[in-house]
Parts: sequence; C-alpha cells; structure tokens
Amino acid sequence: MEGDGSKVPQEVYEELTDILRDVFDSDSIVATPDLTASHVEGWDSLGNVRLFLTIERAFGVRFSAGEISGIDNVGELAESIMNKRGQ
Repeated sequence: MEGDGSKVPQEVYEELTDILRDVFDSDSIVATPDLTASHVEGWDSLGNVRLFLTIERAFGVRFSAGEISGIDNVGELAESIMNKRGQ
C-alpha cells in the first residue's frame, strides 16, 4: 500500500472528514492523507474503536484488528477502504 492516498477520490476524504468530526466532536478536523491519530485530540484506543465502527457502517466494509493496527495515516485508511470496496 502506498499510503499517500493520491488515488482516492475526494468524496472519500469528505466522508472521512464528516466521520472524524462526528466521532471526535471537532469541526476543525479535515481528513488529509497525512493526518494521524497524534494530530487529533481524543484519538486514543477507545476513540479508534469508535472511529472504525463508524467507518465500517458508513462504507459497508470490515477491518480486522491486524488491518487496523497496520494503518498509519488517513491516506492508508482511505486506500484500504477503496481496496475493500473493490474500487
């Protein structure tokens, strides 16, 4: 996986922005390929569980624990969502 998110449609980042803002209750969050948990207040292990449950529902995909732990930034997350959706 490249991880830079360059092949991901903007709509995916827009949806991820909405999800991140909702889960972490902050309107200032913008989903960018290089965004990581360390950039977002409240994005701890519990926040990560809430985030991935919300993403799974919104995009109709499932992640294993190993997949989640292997994702380093939002670009990799977006690429993984696209791969799971077969796009």
